[in-house]
Amino acid sequence: QVQLVESGGGLVQAGGSLRLSCAASGFTFSRPTMAWFRQAPGKEREFVAALRWSGGNSYYADSVKGRFSISRDNAKNTAYLQMNRMNPEDTAVYYCAATGRTLILSSIRLKDEYDHWGQGTQVTVSS
Repeated sequence: QVQLVESGGGLVQAGGSLRLSCAASGFTFSRPTMAWFRQAPGKEREFVAALRWSGGNSYYADSVKGRFSISRDNAKNTAYLQMNRMNPEDTAVYYCAATGRTLILSSIRLKDEYDHWGQGTQVTVSS
């Protein structure tokens, strides 16, 4: 049973930083893809960043490119999302997602391609 547990959310001022963690357990995948999505009130869940576990290729939404960074720690089976120069538009519930497949570029931003989801962690950026 795959479980994803996010942590690290909270309240931060505009211009500040936060680091989210996603601890994965029950993983038997050799080449998974992990991603972060976010959902603001009244909006659809949207792609933020993704990482192919094998090879380490990363991909970002245009809105966070240059400010956010996704990474992994193989030994801890944990993915991270470092968020810098945050602004109020980054306020949302952030979700970790995973699939056992190595997603191709055209699929990596699609939430329906991910089979496993965490419970979400709230991130609030004050102006």
